[in-house]
Amino acid sequence: MFGRSLYAVFAVVTLATACGGGQESYASIVDKAKNAKKLVIGVKADQPGLGLRTPNGDFSGFDIEVATYVAKQLGVEAKDITWKETVSANREAFIEQGQVDMVVATYSITDARKQKVSFAGPYFVAGQDLLVRAADAALTGPEALNGKKLCSVAGSTPAQKVKAEYAKEVQLQEERTYSACVDRVLGGQLDAITTDDVILAGYAAQHTGKLKVVGKPFSTEKYGIGLKKDDTAGRKAVNDALEKMFSDGSWTKALQASVGSSGFALPQAPKLERY
Repeated sequence: MFGRSLYAVFAVVTLATACGGGQESYASIVDKAKNAKKLVIGVKADQPGLGLRTPNGDFSGFDIEVATYVAKQLGVEAKDITWKETVSANREAFIEQGQVDMVVATYSITDARKQKVSFAGPYFVAGQDLLVRAADAALTGPEALNGKKLCSVAGSTPAQKVKAEYAKEVQLQEERTYSACVDRVLGGQLDAITTDDVILAGYAAQHTGKLKVVGKPFSTEKYGIGLKKDDTAGRKAVNDALEKMFSDGSWTKALQASVGSSGFALPQAPKLERY
């Protein structure tokens, strides 16, 4: 009787181990891609041209194209990617908790974030800029915003930077989302929006002929792919994939398809910062 009970316990433990409690753990994203042939990738869902959930539930944009290309180089087909919506506040937590295998979500590389996660890239270098109505010839840069109404999202720092460094008389307006800012600029209630230029270019592409990016960036934001801390093999593999994407023309093609219609001046691919 004791032997049968012990066997039953052993069987349950073995089954739980095989199932990995519902998810098997891998030392590196390279191992998971090779063995499981699937990945969970964190992306934005509300940024046109970068990471946007479409009405049918799919995702589209430059970040999605970059993530799909990298996954393919690691051995995972597009159909085997699970997209998981992330917001700015939960990206590190999702990586640390294993909810995602990597994050491709306009994720700026900073020293503070490097304490919690690893970064491959940058795969894009953005700069803070302004989005204005296409017919507005007066707003040529942040210095021209004195007396104007400038929109940014609640809790963000770009608008404060404009007021502190460029236009002390600017009137700051906060909205919960950039989409709400866009609606108010289109409606004439506000004059401009500020955040990273490529994010703004996505909205300009969404409203072709009605909005434009001023084209004078006044900061530098390096977008990286976030990975589990100390996944050295994964960081190298993802960097190698990005290098191939830069060199074979896929990077430029993806950027053109995503935000080219905005009139945004497409930059050259950045230089990888391997560490």
